[in-house]
Amino acid sequence: MDIFSWANGLRAEHFPRDRNHLQAHVTLFHSFAPSLRDELPRFLARVAGEYAAPRADLSGLMDLGQGTALALHSPGMLAVRDFIAGHFWQMLTRQDQGGKRLHITIQNKVAREAALKLQRELAPRLKLRYFAFTGLGLHIYRNPHWEAVGTWRFRGKQGS
Repeated sequence: MDIFSWANGLRAEHFPRDRNHLQAHVTLFHSFAPSLRDELPRFLARVAGEYAAPRADLSGLMDLGQGTALALHSPGMLAVRDFIAGHFWQMLTRQDQGGKRLHITIQNKVAREAALKLQRELAPRLKLRYFAFTGLGLHIYRNPHWEAVGTWRFRGKQGS
């Protein structure tokens, strides 16, 4: 089973249903300025065209306090993120200017006890999985849901 299908199944099972408006994903940035709405899709398309699909591995679980995530290790994806951040640096929020720990959130904003219970259940079943990121996606938050702007497959030769 591919990592996306597996993680998406975990998210569907454990993420609070009333708040689960997205499929499994890795958030590289939390917020871009509205003034970038025209430039950002063109830039992401260019980046995806230049970079090869970054390799990654599932490195374990991440405790989010009131949730659980799958921890990922991918120097290649962090390099892609750094390239994007460098281009938009002056427009990034303080949160997005900071370092990034790659992960897929499968549970969030639940009672601490529920998060710990899931972590205890999943830990023995986790095994190292290798995969490659397929591309970049962009969504805009339209309270209370997310609207897909576009996706761009990695097809270049740089890095990874």
